[in-house]
Amino acid sequence: SIRFIFCLSLWPAMSLCSDFSAVFERYINLPQPSSVCLATYVWIDGSGEGLRGKTKTVYEFPKSVEELPVWNFDGSSTGQSTGRDSDIYLKPVAMYRDPFMPGDNILVMCETYGPSGEPTESNKRHSSLSVMDLTKSSKPWFGIEQEYTVYDLAGHPLGWPKGGYPGPQGPYYCAVGADKIFGRVIMDAHYKACLYAGIKISGTNAEVMPSLFEYQVGPCEGIDISDQLWMSRYILHRIAEDFKVKISLDPKPVPGDWSGAGAHCNFSTVEMRSEGGIKKIHRAIEELSKQHHIHIKHYDPKGGEDNMRRLTGHHETAPIYEFSSGVAHRGASIRIPRQVNKDGKGYLEDRRPSANCDPYEVTKALLRTCVLKDWGPDDSSSEEVSK
Repeated sequence: SIRFIFCLSLWPAMSLCSDFSAVFERYINLPQPSSVCLATYVWIDGSGEGLRGKTKTVYEFPKSVEELPVWNFDGSSTGQSTGRDSDIYLKPVAMYRDPFMPGDNILVMCETYGPSGEPTESNKRHSSLSVMDLTKSSKPWFGIEQEYTVYDLAGHPLGWPKGGYPGPQGPYYCAVGADKIFGRVIMDAHYKACLYAGIKISGTNAEVMPSLFEYQVGPCEGIDISDQLWMSRYILHRIAEDFKVKISLDPKPVPGDWSGAGAHCNFSTVEMRSEGGIKKIHRAIEELSKQHHIHIKHYDPKGGEDNMRRLTGHHETAPIYEFSSGVAHRGASIRIPRQVNKDGKGYLEDRRPSANCDPYEVTKALLRTCVLKDWGPDDSSSEEVSK
């Protein structure tokens, strides 16, 4: 199984994993009864960033996610309820093949609901799905570029000298060599695990800062992109367990002259992808310019505070308080890829979302601005968000 392909004492910190791998294999490879399926229910916890999961036995392999039962958990232990009324419901919404548990087993993405059936505060999928339904005729496609940083268990970026820094940025992006790439096995293991699971992962690469990596999910239509991105994050954290490392989605993992971590969102509608669609792209950018500060509020889980450390106008970012756009311009808020501009149709790239963004919020905001145009006086004004 992929769980132990690379876990063979690659680093001293992995010795525990190596010591127990042969013993664990004895049990994990025991034949599983054909009449059962192990379903790991995955959900977003009360922080809006963390993921939790627990597994139950299902006595018939589900043909669709609708066949899976609603389950529950102790919300008082995940920041989603109090001890006096702790049960939170798990509603399955998407399922994927499980790359960690051999056999016909699944990972299940879930929404969370309170005792009266109301979505929990961290359940942004509920409102996002409503917007997706309203805009279904526009056939929105999304592709998200998820960046992440790999740390050792002591809290240092993987491969960085203890108490110091590696050489300046420049030689690390898409590089090769043990003195430039720290953690390629994690990147590659994640790629293969996502493909196995059924995640529409479309690529991966090492990034500008050493120990910073990126993978891309999509294009996916509608709500699928957010379901898949959240599950791909869960898979990434599980793989990090095997390698005894930590994954960070912090938008500015290392202060100073080092690149931040984003989740650039590529977006299009059927009109943008059709002949002459470049006009629709420019109109969408015009609408985005009017709602810049509202988008900033929705593009990280702390209402813009996290992105303030990243969107500085340096390291291929636009300043957080300014909106800009341009062809092939990676220092702009919105980039029109050069090929799109040449073809006269395609998509735009919103470079503002942070690495720890909630994709349900990002995609919902894009559709409300570019398709529904329904921001009203009850929504935060530019002045309020700016303050």
